Amino acid sequence: MSWDALLFDFDGVLADTEPLHFECWSEVLKPFGIELDWEFYRLHWVGISDRALAERFGVGLPECEQKQALFRARLETDPPFHPSTLDLVKDLHDNFNMAVVSSSLRSEVEPPLARAGIRSCFHAMVCGQEVIRLKPAPDPYLRAAGLLGSHQPLVIEDSDAGVASGRAAGFDVIRISTPEALSRELRAILG
Repeated sequence: MSWDALLFDFDGVLADTEPLHFECWSEVLKPFGIELDWEFYRLHWVGISDRALAERFGVGLPECEQKQALFRARLETDPPFHPSTLDLVKDLHDNFNMAVVSSSLRSEVEPPLARAGIRSCFHAMVCGQEVIRLKPAPDPYLRAAGLLGSHQPLVIEDSDAGVASGRAAGFDVIRISTPEALSRELRAILG
């Protein structure tokens, strides 16, 4: 295939942050007597925005903001990137226009990319609240492709919502197994 851009999800693809999201939600929900199960969370809630999850958990905006602040603080102390991912992004930067497409807030996505020295490798970013409809709607991927002037991008995802979003946009989608496997799996596809 000949793709003219690569559109990467952040959580669970570029960054191994899904366990951290789970831990932060678990901590915020504990006072409400809500205990989360990792396997259920992984299968049903990965790729869902914090606001949508807060609604599903029956909590409000203050708890959502508390979770987000906790998440940002922990990202600073525990960089979420596998070394092979950093090398991959730097290698692909010369050959592809690339974007990050995430349901997470820009304040949760952009600073870790900058601290890791790879923010400049991405020509565009589309984050939560920058489109009206989030994944699984096609809007985030359509906007990213538009920002890059791409007509045939490859979407790299890990969640059901993200895969559905990329396919609804009409783009080729690959689903990676883990953030640690991203480099190996994507290099195998790109040749």
